[in-house]
Amino acid sequence: MEFAGASSLQHLQALSNLLSTQQEDEDDEDCKNINACARLGPGQVGPPPKTDKEVSTPYVKKNSKDIWSEEEVAEGCQYEDDNDPRPQPEYEIILKQSVGTEDIFLGLNGKDPSSMCCESMLVKIKLPDTKATDVVLDVKEKFLDLRTLKYKLGLHLPHPIHSHEGKAQFFSEREELEVTLLIKRPMDFINMP
Repeated sequence: MEFAGASSLQHLQALSNLLSTQQEDEDDEDCKNINACARLGPGQVGPPPKTDKEVSTPYVKKNSKDIWSEEEVAEGCQYEDDNDPRPQPEYEIILKQSVGTEDIFLGLNGKDPSSMCCESMLVKIKLPDTKATDVVLDVKEKFLDLRTLKYKLGLHLPHPIHSHEGKAQFFSEREELEVTLLIKRPMDFINMP
């Protein structure tokens, strides 16, 4: 009859030989002792870690000390300032689409009243006691930043837009700025025939 301890010692030695990445001739005599085999831990399982190559993932840039990548930071957050006492002006966003009689009566182009068929958006901003020369406007793909002496507006847009193809017009009699922006739709060839 075999001694149970000797059998488990042999199993440990066999397991050690399977998992060991070192050469067999280094410490063969140490594994005959149970205490020497107990020094194996989870760090010795599998191949040794790679130290000569950098691990590159889509979130880590090589040789960069940046904390976040540009994709992770919300557009327009650099304009948000909680300590700025200027109030936000009243504004209204209107989605617009070009329709003709063939769309209204016959439905030939497949357009419907939903926002998926809109081509542009109109942002109306009321700026009382403001001149057109006082307005500073910056439009990004998903963010509109408006600054005047009295007002501040940081507006996250509901749809991405073409930032270089818009137009702005200030109406002095109404004290209102109208910004027309063309909506960027990646699936336009499907949504609008």
